[in-house]
Amino acid sequence: MFERLKRFLKEVRIELTKVTWPTVAELRAHTGVVIVTILIVTFFIGLVDLGLAQVIGRLLSR
Repeated sequence: MFERLKRFLKEVRIELTKVTWPTVAELRAHTGVVIVTILIVTFFIGLVDLGLAQVIGRLLSR
């Protein structure tokens, strides 16, 4: 069992050497894109929720 774990960890290390890691500038840029996208989607979902609440409220008040 320990041999399998040792082999697995060795293979993981080998695979990690093949990874192209982003630079700090790329990481910051991508993080900015993700944050802006989340804000836009959050705003959109909030507007849809507000609109549906208004529609349902008017339907139920009749």
